[in-house]
Amino acid sequence: MNIRSFLADRIRNAMSDVGIPNDYSPALAISKKAGFGDYQANGAMSAAKAMKTNPRELAQSIVNSLDLAGVAEKVEIAGPGFINIHLSESWLAQQLAHSAERDHEDDHSQIVVIDYSSPNLAKEMHVGHLRSTIIGDAIARVLAFRGDKVIRQNHVGDWGTQFGMLIAELEDQLGEGEQAALALKDLEGFYQQAKAHFDEDPNFADRARDYVVKLQSGDTKVLNLWAQFKDVSLNHSEDIYRKLNVTLNADAVRGESFYNDDLAPTVAELKKKGLAVEDAGAQVVFLQELADKNGNPSPVIVQKKDGGFLYASTDLAALRFRTGTLNADRVLYFIDARQSLHMQQVFTVARKAGFVDEWVSLEHHPFGTMMGADGKPFKTRSGGTVKLADLLDEAIERAAKVVRDKNPDLDEGEARGVARKVGIGAVKYADLSKTRTNDYIFNWEAMLAFEGNTGPYMQYAYTRIFSVFRKANIDMQSFTAELDLREPQEKALALKALQFDEALEQVGNEAMPHILCTYLYDLASLFMTFYEACPILKSDVAPDTRNSRLQLSKAVAETLKKGLELLGIETMERM
Repeated sequence: MNIRSFLADRIRNAMSDVGIPNDYSPALAISKKAGFGDYQANGAMSAAKAMKTNPRELAQSIVNSLDLAGVAEKVEIAGPGFINIHLSESWLAQQLAHSAERDHEDDHSQIVVIDYSSPNLAKEMHVGHLRSTIIGDAIARVLAFRGDKVIRQNHVGDWGTQFGMLIAELEDQLGEGEQAALALKDLEGFYQQAKAHFDEDPNFADRARDYVVKLQSGDTKVLNLWAQFKDVSLNHSEDIYRKLNVTLNADAVRGESFYNDDLAPTVAELKKKGLAVEDAGAQVVFLQELADKNGNPSPVIVQKKDGGFLYASTDLAALRFRTGTLNADRVLYFIDARQSLHMQQVFTVARKAGFVDEWVSLEHHPFGTMMGADGKPFKTRSGGTVKLADLLDEAIERAAKVVRDKNPDLDEGEARGVARKVGIGAVKYADLSKTRTNDYIFNWEAMLAFEGNTGPYMQYAYTRIFSVFRKANIDMQSFTAELDLREPQEKALALKALQFDEALEQVGNEAMPHILCTYLYDLASLFMTFYEACPILKSDVAPDTRNSRLQLSKAVAETLKKGLELLGIETMERM
């Protein structure tokens, strides 16, 4: 249950009953100070100012009309008109007992298209692809869990002039008896070899340029070579996705090539509507809406002088498909902040051209950069680009050492599995726990620490609860007992567990995964406080109290597991 929404509806009804117009919000929030209730509504003050009445008296009227029987043990007015709501322990226990039985679907589910990851198939994935991939995947998981129909779109770079060079190189290597998979085993090396060949051999360069024309005109032989290159390259990406525990697969791939046939019609439509005009031989849309400080409109080139198309053309065609064919209500792009102007231009042109209805939400969710210890974009020691596969392998290797040091009793097979989950989880959580729009410093020691707001700490919090049940010789999955919340630490923990849906709602609305990380860390911290203050398995604890605390612990464990799963992070029973 979303407690905040439930209470806000009740307060909104009470406000309406006392004559407050519907456009005034209850302004309900979680109370920040102990003693001021669990939730605080501040709407009476803004409404009273507009209605020219006493805010405290208006708050009293709202409280008099507020129906929270059986829900709140106390509702009080504080200060100039704050309404403090103290929830009932028995009601919280009842809600928590039934929370696992409820689905989490939103009443207003939407079709949501999410554009994320989008590697260039000419090169191996590098650390620059990490943030788009895991942030986009976390939001996709959260929205799907809340009931939206989520359509993942991996807009890979699989078209353009560079592919003529790559196809010519592949043809040469296949001609020498090499298999495509082996020739492309090292994509970076293959690309560099093709580029050197292109720069040094004029005949090869001419053939590469010729292949670009043939590729774009649909030549069967060249398309076959291109398809082989694309398949092997996608397998490289899919290996990374599996290792990262990301939900992208072949069905989500819709690369630049997919929109090729709609590029000319898109430009023709822009010309027909008087938006695209010829300028120095190119077709350009001038946007006064994005004019610079001198009033000069922002130019968007949609077709070059030589007839070629650009990223703007492809992105506009993609939007036409996403709204016209996929029927998206909401389109989210996880692309780094350097593309902000480009995305503004694409959105503005799409709206003006009528490619996208006014009610469709177009959202660019930019993100900061992963930095090295020197405060500069993360590189290898020699200054090169860090391959994502190498980073993940190192994460697992480092985690294996930490896991062996922490628990030398794990057998080799289990230790390897734990190391993989801890290593990958640490990298993902370190990124997802930072505010998306901020840069952050990549630090192995910090992300693999078992203290603080880290992936290993969160995984350990789950295993610690599991170990309580193991020590009690009880199967946690099948255990069930009556909840009886008596101690303040029990109530605080139960309330936090019930605020899971509120956290997910905010994550889904704002596309900010760090909100879920913060919530889970707060939940884990409250569990540790509860665990220290409220003994569970001590001999002097009454059976009913023990079982109630075990049931509360189980609810926390399930919430931690589900929350980490929505972040794409795996849990384990032992670490």
